[in-house]
This record gives sequence, C-alpha cells and structure tokens, in this order.
Amino acid sequence: MKKYLSLASIIMIIVFAVTLAGCGQKASAPSFPSKQIEVIVPYSAGGGTDQVARALANSAKDKLGKPVVVVNKTGGGGAVGMTAGAQAKNDGHTVTMITVELVTLPHLGLAKISNNDFEPILRVNMDPSAVTVRADAPWKTLKEFIDYAKKNPKKLRVGNSGPGAIWHLAAASLEQKAGIELIHVPFNGAAPAITALLGGNIEAVTVSPAEVSAQVAAGKLKVLGVMSDQRVKTMPDVKTLKEQGIDITIGTWRGLAVPKGTSPTVVKTLHDAFKKAMEEKAFTDFMNKTGLGIGYMSSEAYKANLKVESDNFGALINKLGLKKK
Repeated sequence: MKKYLSLASIIMIIVFAVTLAGCGQKASAPSFPSKQIEVIVPYSAGGGTDQVARALANSAKDKLGKPVVVVNKTGGGGAVGMTAGAQAKNDGHTVTMITVELVTLPHLGLAKISNNDFEPILRVNMDPSAVTVRADAPWKTLKEFIDYAKKNPKKLRVGNSGPGAIWHLAAASLEQKAGIELIHVPFNGAAPAITALLGGNIEAVTVSPAEVSAQVAAGKLKVLGVMSDQRVKTMPDVKTLKEQGIDITIGTWRGLAVPKGTSPTVVKTLHDAFKKAMEEKAFTDFMNKTGLGIGYMSSEAYKANLKVESDNFGALINKLGLKKK
C-alpha cells in the first residue's frame, strides 16, 4: 500500500512541476510588439510610396501600442530597401513596404530577392494602368485605338517610365494581348511622359489614373480604359479593358511584408493592426485626396497574388528579352 502511495505522490509532484514550468513559460513569453515597429520604405522621402507608408504608420501606432517609424532605404529601383527588409530579423519589428518591383526586378536580373523572401501582411493600395491619349485624339474608344494600331503597325508611340518599368510592361502586355505593334518611348518617370503626350510628341501613355487625373479633369487628356478588375472609383465612366474584351490586369501596388519565417501569430497581429489603420478616416481621406486606390488584400490572398504576378511578369519579361545579361 505504501508503495502505491509513494508512486502516486511522485506522479503528483511531477504533474505539479510540469504545470508550474508551463505557467512560468507563459509568463516569460515576450509580448508583441515589445518595441517600436520600423517600416522600411525602399524609395525616397516625399514620394508616393513614402507618403502612403507615413499615412498608414500614423494611423497604426495606436493600434499596436508602440511607435511606428518610417525609414527610407533607397537605391536599385527599390531593390536596396526591399533586400534590407528581407534580411532583417524575423521578429516582426521590421516591416517592409513592398511594391510591384518585387515581382519584376528579379526577372529583369536587377535583384536577387523575390516574393519568396517575405511573409505578406496585407496589400494596401493598387493603381492600374490607364490607357490615356490627348483629348483631341481621333480615337474615342480603346477599340478604335487598337484598330488603328493594327492598320498602322509601329506608328503609335507610347510613353513609359523606362524599359522594364511597370508602365512599359503594361503597354507591352496590351501590345501582345491585342496583337498590335507599338513604339515604346522611355522617359525618366511618368510626369515627363505625360508632358510629352500633352505636347503631341507621343500618342499615348499607360500610367496610373492618379497621374493623369488633373489633365483629364482639365479636358486635355482622355482615358480609353483601365487595366483593373473593376472600374476606378475616380473615373467611374471609364471601362476596364476586361469589359472591352482584353483580359489584362496590371498596375502598381504597395503592401506590407515581413521576412520569411516570421511567426504566423505576429503576422496576424500586424495584419489586424494595419487593416484597422487602413480603415481610419485620416488614411482614407489621404488616399482619396491624392487619387490613390485603396486595394486591400489579406495575407493569404496577397501571398497567392504575388506568386501569380511573379509568374506572369516573368513570362512577359522573358518574352520581351529584357533580362539583364
């Protein structure tokens, strides 16, 4: 009998010790976040990506209970900052604002990182390509523009922000999908391309709606179609290319991500906080005022979308022969 009582006592002591150890582990588990969150922006201060990040960070600090600080790390068309973000400690305290260049630069041979180096938190914004011409151009519809291009190969000049940049890839995608041949004219950014269009030096641009909205409102330019799944809120009368029989969805976007291997619990905490920040009036007012499209995607949806975009851009860039040797 004493033998059995002794065995039972030992078992009870072991269970008690394990329980205490478990409680101790729970008590000592670090809470997240335990310090300020750093958001790496891979572009210069004052630019569109920087402004979106700062507006979001300002709304998110109260949701996370810690300061959210934006740090600009520029260079390599975004590659330097995104590389720094991918290589940061995966404890969730370093977040990177990733952009569409994450799924184009690797295929162009201009970056070694890819979407596989990150755990996406959420997509914040999406601005599609808008096929834009002068208001006095002879084409009233996208179909008329394409029909003209088919009859006059390599006559229409389309401005972009440089070979391999998103607006060049948008025009090249239209070229392939519509079976036309265009002349792609590079500029040092979207603004110079729009100036050239206004001056009659080119026939079209494929930049974002926000970048041409002022000139459209002034009656100097007109948009023939947008490369998105749905019509743009700021231009509700402009049809998507899909509505016009051309299955293309291409644009620039911005989102948040953390290094690969970050805890799913941490990712969820960041997702929930930044999603609430996106819904704040201060943030939505900023986005509406600047003409930028709010394009939320959840962590899982964003992850799947990044893979699809990477595969699509990889195929397009390979077909165009744009990869740096």
